[in-house]
Amino acid sequence: MLIITTGGTIEGLDYTDESAKITSKTISIKELISKFRIDFRYSIRHLFSKDSRCITKTDRELIVKTIKCKETKNILITHGTYTMIETAEYLAKLNINKTIILTGSFILGTKENSDASSNLKFAISQFKVLKEGVYIVIQNRVFTWDNVRKNVERNQFESKLD
Repeated sequence: MLIITTGGTIEGLDYTDESAKITSKTISIKELISKFRIDFRYSIRHLFSKDSRCITKTDRELIVKTIKCKETKNILITHGTYTMIETAEYLAKLNINKTIILTGSFILGTKENSDASSNLKFAISQFKVLKEGVYIVIQNRVFTWDNVRKNVERNQFESKLD
């Protein structure tokens, strides 16, 4: 498995405003995973640390280039929740023959009550059951890239059909 990190709340990145100035202590995805019992090989590729509102087309192209240069079929991308759906759609439209899961968190990864670890662990477990495609896996739910929306009022992702 290849894990691509891009920043966001899952890494404890707290942004004070649109300038995306980081104002908090961070945690690495490697630190979070080290707490799990992992029985498979994985590598982590840190691409950037951004508030997802600041992710550009160039950043998404870098994600694609990174995915395509690795032979592994399982790709996990940690991503901020603001534009996670846009990145999933961008990737899906390229028809990459891999299983690509995007995950993140709503509570800073550095906080004791964070959902970062549980979202990461659940996302990793889904590689055993999901076929090729692009998914958002968060809050113990699995969404296809084309059937998901973010409910800002409830601070959760949900199916467009809900």
